[in-house]
Amino acid sequence: QVQLVESGGGSVQAGGSLRLSCAVSPFTYSSRCMGWFRQAAGKEREGVAAIDTDGSTRYADSVKGRFTISRDNAKNTLALEMGSLKPEDTAMYYCAADLLRCSGAWLSEREYPFWGQGTRVAVSS
Repeated sequence: QVQLVESGGGSVQAGGSLRLSCAVSPFTYSSRCMGWFRQAAGKEREGVAAIDTDGSTRYADSVKGRFTISRDNAKNTLALEMGSLKPEDTAMYYCAADLLRCSGAWLSEREYPFWGQGTRVAVSS
């Protein structure tokens, strides 16, 4: 069973930065596609960024150039560096793990069977 625990959320003013982290249980972490998702109040969950086992990445258009996803296979951690934050980035952010390498729709929640509990990010104007 894969376990994921997010941390690093908080409140920040627009234009600020935050770094989210996700600790992953070690079982076959390095061979899994990993992603970050978010869900704002009253909205559906959406894919933010994903990273494959070889370091390839994909981003939602809304965060390109502002967010960076990374993974440390030695430490079994996933990170999301968020910069130039906007009020519309306010949401619960979730870490997710796939069974194997990335395939199909990298930013679709249907691709990910394992989820963390989430960490809240609030951006004020």
